[in-house]
Amino acid sequence: MTTTLRPAGPLQQTPDGDRSRTYDVCVNSRRVGSVRLATAPGFGAGAGTIQALSIEEPDRRRGRGAVAALAAEEVLRGWGCGEVQISVPARAEAALRMARILGYTERGRNMLKELPPEPPAPPSGIEVRPMTPAEFGPWEVEARESYARSWVERGVAEDRARAKSEAAHRQLLPEGLDSPGTAIHVAVRDGETVGHVWTADRELEPGVHGSYVYGIAVAEGHRGHGYGRALMLVAEGVALGAGARLLGLHVFAGNTPAIRLYESLGYRTTFVNSWKPLF
Repeated sequence: MTTTLRPAGPLQQTPDGDRSRTYDVCVNSRRVGSVRLATAPGFGAGAGTIQALSIEEPDRRRGRGAVAALAAEEVLRGWGCGEVQISVPARAEAALRMARILGYTERGRNMLKELPPEPPAPPSGIEVRPMTPAEFGPWEVEARESYARSWVERGVAEDRARAKSEAAHRQLLPEGLDSPGTAIHVAVRDGETVGHVWTADRELEPGVHGSYVYGIAVAEGHRGHGYGRALMLVAEGVALGAGARLLGLHVFAGNTPAIRLYESLGYRTTFVNSWKPLF
């Protein structure tokens, strides 16, 4: 039996070159599922994504999903994409296993925490205050560079990584410190800045809103002293103060100390984000 993809609608294109299209997954022309493909937001036309892949229950556990994923990769190659990205729910063990078999590598994961009713106690011995306009400029330069560097270290071409970083900061901080729903706090110990944390409102999952940690960093020379944990507790207090009951974040693969910290604070992985080169 032959598994193929059949267009289920017209190819959607934007003036910027982004594409998307939904396909039926067919076995000998019989529809058994669907898959939606698109170019990856923020990465340009050179990166594609399998946004959704589903096989109907009677045809599961027969390899249909794996063959459909491979067919989807061929479509993305035809679009000129040099890589494909997927985001798989952490509890979808079969899908995660299939991704590993097909050669996908984890690039990062989304994590989420249900916040307690009351904010945590403020960190002892640390002054926490909002970032000042004078601090914002130098901080943003470093934040853009650090974000781009993290993508480069995980296989993204430097030009695309920098473009993604620039676009993300333009979108998330259109008015700098005055951007709606945004808060950037600085932690100070004995008059010296030891770190910062950036939080903002966000739709964490379709229809589910909360707060999100967009950036957290402890200054060089001050790491390993618990400031990261303290800043994450600050983020919880900021989120609760904004009326949020959920706090989400993204952590890059390989950042084991950060993952362990978040897990110790009660975060759970919701999605595993992986990628695969197509050429």
